[in-house]
Amino acid sequence: MLIVYIIYFIKIFPKIGGININVNMMCGLEIHVQLETESKLFCDCPTNYQEAPANTNICPVCLNQPGAKPYPTNEKALENALMISLMLNCKIDKGFTYFMRKHYDYPDLPSGFQRTSVPIGYEGELNGVRIREIHMEEDPGQYKPDRGIVDFNRSGIPLIEIVTEPDITSPEQARNFLKELIRVLQYSGGARGEGTMRADVNISINGGNRVEMKNINSIKGAYKALKFELVRQKNLMKRGVEVKQETRAYLESQMITVGMRLKEDADDYRFIPDPDLPPMEISDAQIDEVLAIMPEAPHNKVKRFMEEYGIDEESAKVLTSELDLAIVYEEVAKQITPKFAAKWMRDELKRVLSYNKLDFAESGILVDDFVEFLNLLDSKEMTTKAGQRIIEQMPNNKQTPRAIAEELGLLGVVKDDEVLAAVKQAIEENPKAVNDYLEGQKASLNFLVGQVMRLTRGKADPGETVKMLKEEIEG
Repeated sequence: MLIVYIIYFIKIFPKIGGININVNMMCGLEIHVQLETESKLFCDCPTNYQEAPANTNICPVCLNQPGAKPYPTNEKALENALMISLMLNCKIDKGFTYFMRKHYDYPDLPSGFQRTSVPIGYEGELNGVRIREIHMEEDPGQYKPDRGIVDFNRSGIPLIEIVTEPDITSPEQARNFLKELIRVLQYSGGARGEGTMRADVNISINGGNRVEMKNINSIKGAYKALKFELVRQKNLMKRGVEVKQETRAYLESQMITVGMRLKEDADDYRFIPDPDLPPMEISDAQIDEVLAIMPEAPHNKVKRFMEEYGIDEESAKVLTSELDLAIVYEEVAKQITPKFAAKWMRDELKRVLSYNKLDFAESGILVDDFVEFLNLLDSKEMTTKAGQRIIEQMPNNKQTPRAIAEELGLLGVVKDDEVLAAVKQAIEENPKAVNDYLEGQKASLNFLVGQVMRLTRGKADPGETVKMLKEEIEG
């Protein structure tokens, strides 16, 4: 009996006597992202709510004024929702799609209910996480409790809600899933991306009660909220306190969660079909039309790049991190060895873009320019070191890579006898670095390579320089 109690005690308390005990975390996500349309879901009001003065992109339908009836559902919103569902490997419900009224009382909801469709897509999958369903909703307005005002410009903008199964078992997996999801949404062109994302995060551990964290508006926020909530629930269990089923708010400035209210169930929302909106039937022809214009999903592009171009998975993921970058890589790979192009685009090009905080589309680098740059390297007209300097100058530069190389004096590779002379000079001028190398400090060799590069203005081949230095030093 004593052994049974000890085993039970260890299962309940995650850490005892310095021994780490695994915690079974279950997490599901409900991700809301605005769809890319020019007008709202049920009226003609524009969707540029962030640019317009408060309460100007509104009409009687947005504000649910007496006698105002919603227009038929925005067809572009439905098309975008269908495309995203298909890109997330969902089955499509070909029956009648209709909107329900989801009732709750909040200042940013003028009607007292939110229109939410029945699932359009279901049983999808992304990165090993099952997607339970995808449906459309109308966005509420923006309530500012500190000022006691509501801006209804956002009210009625079409949303897509993506609901996962509770397959996520760590904050890191949640972060990776959301990154991949945002990439799919960006590829689709049908959604507005992370800037409009709001996620509700559901978490429970060791079979305990489920806690929901509302309106987290970034991938980083979801990760931090899960990390905090995981620790909070573990500490409650250590003290023998039951985790309440509740809704909590994530305070990003403090990186903590605080209680809001007890968790609602579906019955609390009193769902009813909306009598003002006719049902819609999704036909095979409509699905075929979407499939015809649908871009290749990034996770499928990764697999194809690996198979078609013979590159590794990490390179394929980097090259597909942006749709424009993936398109350019395929164009470059028609003229340059795919693996050689992938290496430079993955390592050096992404390094330069990241340093300058640019997406590839913002870099101004053309396919022909990058092909010329790689040809200069491949033909040995410039060294790897020179290439690294030249690529740093390429973003938003109207000069060709060759012109940049000529201006910097980096075109051409010095002869072996010139490199050897530079090697001997570097050794003679830096006896301490030579002694350090001979005493086992291998990093000193990098310093000497740098000196040779300085003396040859970056035109020496780094690999050959290392060989020559070793031969001269080691005798």
